[in-house]
Amino acid sequence: MLDNRPDLPPEIARRRTFAIISHPDAGKTTLTEKFLLYGGAIQMAGQVRAKGDARRTRSDYMAMEKDRGISVSASAMSFDFKEFRFNLVDTPGHSDFSEDTYRTLTAVDAAVMVIDGAKGVESQTRKLFEVCRLRDLPILTFCNKMDRESRDTFEIIDEIQENLAIDVTPASWPIGKGREFIGCYDILRDRLDLMDRADRNKIAETVEIEGLDDPKLAEHVPAELLETFLEEIEMARELLPQLDPKALLEGTMTPIWFGSAINSFGVQELMEGIGTYGPEPQPQSAEPRQISPEETKVSGFVFKVQANMDPKHRDRVAFLRLASGHFQRGMKLTHVRDKKPMAISNPVLFLASDRELAEEAWAGDIIGIPNHGQLRIGDTLTEGEPLRVTGIPSFAPELLQGVRAGDPMKAKHLEKALMQFAEEGAAKVFKPAIGSGFIVGVVGQLQFEVLASRIELEYGLPVRFEQSQFTSARWVSGDRQAVDKFTESNKQHIAHDNDGDIVYLTRLQWDIDRVERDYPDIRLTATKEMMV
Repeated sequence: MLDNRPDLPPEIARRRTFAIISHPDAGKTTLTEKFLLYGGAIQMAGQVRAKGDARRTRSDYMAMEKDRGISVSASAMSFDFKEFRFNLVDTPGHSDFSEDTYRTLTAVDAAVMVIDGAKGVESQTRKLFEVCRLRDLPILTFCNKMDRESRDTFEIIDEIQENLAIDVTPASWPIGKGREFIGCYDILRDRLDLMDRADRNKIAETVEIEGLDDPKLAEHVPAELLETFLEEIEMARELLPQLDPKALLEGTMTPIWFGSAINSFGVQELMEGIGTYGPEPQPQSAEPRQISPEETKVSGFVFKVQANMDPKHRDRVAFLRLASGHFQRGMKLTHVRDKKPMAISNPVLFLASDRELAEEAWAGDIIGIPNHGQLRIGDTLTEGEPLRVTGIPSFAPELLQGVRAGDPMKAKHLEKALMQFAEEGAAKVFKPAIGSGFIVGVVGQLQFEVLASRIELEYGLPVRFEQSQFTSARWVSGDRQAVDKFTESNKQHIAHDNDGDIVYLTRLQWDIDRVERDYPDIRLTATKEMMV
């Protein structure tokens, strides 16, 4: 985050591209909806808990997500708020989908961390947070569910500071908690924001006040709450650091807002905070050089592939984060991996759950490119220069199972379905060197259920997953001869992934130790860069 970078063109400078990270159930989906509500993208937030059709959240479109109420595929949404253009990338909160989330975080410039006021920092939040740390992503925090019984405000802040090793500065301070929660004091702008419990879609009422000794405070805040609040805010000012915009951009400080997403409270202040303090589109690391957003030539990279977004048209949509330039529909871009030009004639923008054709897009934006499998995760598109964006990881699966089609005549169809999911990054698919059938590897158990239900829904193929003797997989690298010799003598452990790379399937840690001992010139790795 250098200060001597040239000013960005205004269209790019007004963009804020961020992801929301949280533990399941902290209220991420509700917050996403309220963002869209304020961004004017939807008229009424689909009360997530309402009955029947109203509870279909706008950002979760896969049947399984609707049944389970969890987001399992990261989708992107763009909307305007005041003078800003927000590109919000939704991430699956469920831990079984962490890989998708890691990749999503490579495509954003900041993260909004949602924590539950009663539960504080939970395990999944910690994991995701570590990924943000690896990339020094700026983080803004929203402490949700303040209208339920929640913990002491100082406790929550201490927990974030200790667990996540980051400075926390309060952007607002809650007044009362649980049933007595009446609103927040906006520290950044010296205002009192009052929550309306009666109407959940109504924007909070704001009372302008002149500092903390303004008699108007007493008109709106019951005496005993006011006394506690004044003591707390006094302590907060002495004990906690003030907001330092530079530290926020460097990822060492996070401002925290308190609120209740379901009551539409505190959300707008958070959005204003993202606009005011959040980062503009940032440079992207690539080989052989970094890509800066203000460059006039267009470049971008694929961080997610989603198959069958529209079941009627077996399409795949590659989500492309624009890293530089001003893209216009119909442009020809070079697909760096296979060195071919691609005309991008029907790119889509996702506005809530509606897609529309993207006539133009700027660095920082995320567009969907429908394609028939040419684009994979990690691919870079440019106006001709052979740049490759780096840092998009692929992780070794922790669970492996064999898979068979219910009808043996349909083995070919199964292969096609599995390849599609492998390209989408939803699972790893390995073809063992010996025997028939496939081995599917995933990061979490729930993914097997999602795959089985999607293969049946999208391909009409009932499948069953079976126990496999293998428990993990490692990518094999080394010089050609050593690798050939190794694969020859370990055939029963060898498979190929969907890119054709050699994989060593292991049963026990002992298998890995044995290889390291007997084959010193072979390297086994648990991740591979998603690259050519």
